[in-house]
Amino acid sequence: MRNRTAVHAWLMLLPALVLLVGFTHWPAVSTLIDSFYSTPRGARPAVWVGLENYQVMVSDPVFWKAVRNNLIFASATIPASIGLALVMALWVNERIAGRAFLRMAYFTPTVLPMIAVANIWLFFYTPQYGLLEQITGALGLPSHNWLGSPSTALGAVTLVAIWKEAGFFMIFYLAALQSLNPSLREAAAIEGASRWYFFRRVQWPLLMPTTLFVLVNAFINAFRMVDHLFVLTRGGPDNASILLLYHLYEVGFSFWDTAYASAITVVLVAVLAGIALFQFFVLDKRVHYK
Repeated sequence: MRNRTAVHAWLMLLPALVLLVGFTHWPAVSTLIDSFYSTPRGARPAVWVGLENYQVMVSDPVFWKAVRNNLIFASATIPASIGLALVMALWVNERIAGRAFLRMAYFTPTVLPMIAVANIWLFFYTPQYGLLEQITGALGLPSHNWLGSPSTALGAVTLVAIWKEAGFFMIFYLAALQSLNPSLREAAAIEGASRWYFFRRVQWPLLMPTTLFVLVNAFINAFRMVDHLFVLTRGGPDNASILLLYHLYEVGFSFWDTAYASAITVVLVAVLAGIALFQFFVLDKRVHYK
């Protein structure tokens, strides 16, 4: 009877396992194998080159520029989007007028496609007649090409990502806040605790499981969010806003060097997996679960 139940369970799981292996595990293994071969060209098949693709990657200045930009992008988007999401969640969790409208307004950027979001911000950043240019012109400030200047292009695309991500993370924090026992707030009020003290000593520790989940997603999104680059900058000017995944796309689909793109993919997946494992096995020890 037990064997029959086990067979029945595995048969129920089989469709999901086939999809998981076919679209996740096998492509990952295939990419790892391809990274040790050359790119096939016409009638010339791929040949074993060992670590040559990784050596090319180490000596590629554009790759290191993309890594540097991605680290800056991640170090700005992750804390800013999480912090903004937490502040918004705390605000709309209170009994204030227009709470439902505020929740909808904060969450609206999340449901918009990234391409649509990029086109909205493209209007904001457009020189001479964009919304940002009209505001700076009204204040008497000089005109500036925000997306065409190497000094501001990366910051401009980073701001778009923060605006897009904050509303998504807010939903998780809001759900976690609403799951907290209301008696905790009542007890803190009786003891005369301030809002800041109640947040620091009660709410924030209880929100750590949600923070860990959001943090993992924020790290992954920081290295996979490149849709807006296709509309806003295409990695320019002079690779000033190029990110690692966009560089991977250019190598694989513009230059058609699939072997080198596979090597970049392996490194990217390994780094993200290492970060996720660190968060789950190290930071998880600091998380308080109810």
